[in-house]
Amino acid sequence: MQIFFLRHANAGEPKLNPVKDEKRPLDKLGIEQSHDVGRALAAMNITVDAIISSPLRRATQTAAAVANEIDYEGKVITDNALRPGATYEQFQELLRRHNKKDAIMVVGHNPTMTEFLNKLIGAARSVEVKKGSIARVEKEGRKGAILKWCMPPKVVRSIQQASASSSRPKAVSK
Repeated sequence: MQIFFLRHANAGEPKLNPVKDEKRPLDKLGIEQSHDVGRALAAMNITVDAIISSPLRRATQTAAAVANEIDYEGKVITDNALRPGATYEQFQELLRRHNKKDAIMVVGHNPTMTEFLNKLIGAARSVEVKKGSIARVEKEGRKGAILKWCMPPKVVRSIQQASASSSRPKAVSK
């Protein structure tokens, strides 16, 4: 199974009130980052069988933008196992529920996204999942998991821009 770890894109400053913070939307940069991730994944011909997101607004907005860019036709699933403060055991249960799928994308928050990724791959050193970053992990049954790549927002944007410029029609000189 391929697991794509996507941390929600930029959403400005956290709110002190936890209820209001759950509804905090992406800011302008976050919207751009979300679309950049989706376009970069589309340029890489990435497809997924399920997109699973934290129910918090900034995560669902990130998931929806990426889903749109990669032409994902399913419904974005929300799952409390991706909320801030979720446990690794809850995340493992989420993986068990989706273990028949070839590829899933999980969209969530830090520090849990970084924690879940590192525990899954058994990393001695931490791989940080920054806002708007995406990582691809290959999980082979009970054998464990291997980090295949991790792209921070700057790399994502470079891939997206390179793809956009290579798909533009070239001027023909006469």
